[in-house]
Amino acid sequence: MNSKTKWNSKHKERLEQLKEPAANPRLMNLSTYLSGGTALDLACGLGGNSFFLARMNYCVEAFDISDVAINFIQDYSVKNNLNLHPQVADLTSLDIINWPNSPYDLIVISYYLDRSLFPIVKNLIRDDGYFFMETFYQSPLDENQGVSNQYKLNSKELLAQFGNWKVVFFEENEKEGRQTIFCKNVNYNLS
Repeated sequence: MNSKTKWNSKHKERLEQLKEPAANPRLMNLSTYLSGGTALDLACGLGGNSFFLARMNYCVEAFDISDVAINFIQDYSVKNNLNLHPQVADLTSLDIINWPNSPYDLIVISYYLDRSLFPIVKNLIRDDGYFFMETFYQSPLDENQGVSNQYKLNSKELLAQFGNWKVVFFEENEKEGRQTIFCKNVNYNLS
């Protein structure tokens, strides 16, 4: 089964059980830093983070491989008058050359890991813009998450990747097996 088929099936099941997708609680807790602008939600799933950001005065672009998810987000956005622009996209085929230089105030990635996106993210966030990421990591306490180690961060990997940015929040939750970072682009000499 290919990724698109797999995620379409998962999202159809979730939509049958769900009223409205919820935003990531740690992202919501950082709302004092979220003052609106442009945002990109990569691997947006059913749009919980996208809906939250649109309500926080962001113009949101949301990408996901699942057309089921993107169609749901599109319908929900229209019904709720949200400034949200969902697109079907295979994130494994994104190329840094095809993106405009630094257009986003915020980029969010939640529970998706493709390390080749890190340089793209760094290029796409404006000076003083923010990056939020949360996903699984190889926690010594939670070996059996049902997630391949290929899709888990190493301990403190996000700190290593974004250590030259201003880290506002970082957490490795061993019990839940997740790693979270929220950081600000303070690298003004990236031309």
